[in-house]
Amino acid sequence: MNYAIIAAGEGSRLVKEGINCPKPIIEVNGEPMIKRLLDIFSLNNAKEISIIINEEIIAVKQYVESLNYSFQIKFKIKTTLSSMHSLFEMRELISNEVFCLTTVDTIFKPKEFEAFINFAKNQTDKDAVMAVTTFKDDESPLFIKTKEDKIIEFSDKKSDCKYVSGGIYYLQPRIWSVLEKSITSGNQRMRNFQRDLLKADLKIGFYEFSKIIDVDHAKDIEEAEKLLK
Repeated sequence: MNYAIIAAGEGSRLVKEGINCPKPIIEVNGEPMIKRLLDIFSLNNAKEISIIINEEIIAVKQYVESLNYSFQIKFKIKTTLSSMHSLFEMRELISNEVFCLTTVDTIFKPKEFEAFINFAKNQTDKDAVMAVTTFKDDESPLFIKTKEDKIIEFSDKKSDCKYVSGGIYYLQPRIWSVLEKSITSGNQRMRNFQRDLLKADLKIGFYEFSKIIDVDHAKDIEEAEKLLK
């Protein structure tokens, strides 16, 4: 199984709150967030992992390379405009393989992630499967409307949407052509790329997590530790 981690953000909100450590190695329960992801991926048959970091946090690459994993880890070092652009920059590393994508600051229960991967592998009629949750943590969540076993709408407003996006994606290589068109059209946000997937008639499944926390503020670290305990 191939995995990819977007770790190219600057963590500016955390810096303003006095946390100057590079975001990927901020500790949750005494463990750097990026190591936590690598360990979880290792337990879920990781063969290759692609990571993008920005040009200001080379120390993260050095830290990861000091760890001892059996799978291959490949890096892209580039400062990007958004998570969508970070994913686009990793396309040559990931190639034409099915892969699971997360952001480095996404905290979830490992058992739920394992269930998500097993579920997604069996969704052979889907072009993508996304993690969803009813727990609203983000300041500007992406609301998700579903019908039967598919996502049918991504919205900035709750309206009649039951879920919000969890920031974990199981993606087929068919998404690359849509991503390229989305970038070319001038889209700046990951959520607009997700909308473009639906416009391209790709089938997107979903899997519900009990809770997913994005570590964007200092208080989120405490919430993440509560979730894992």
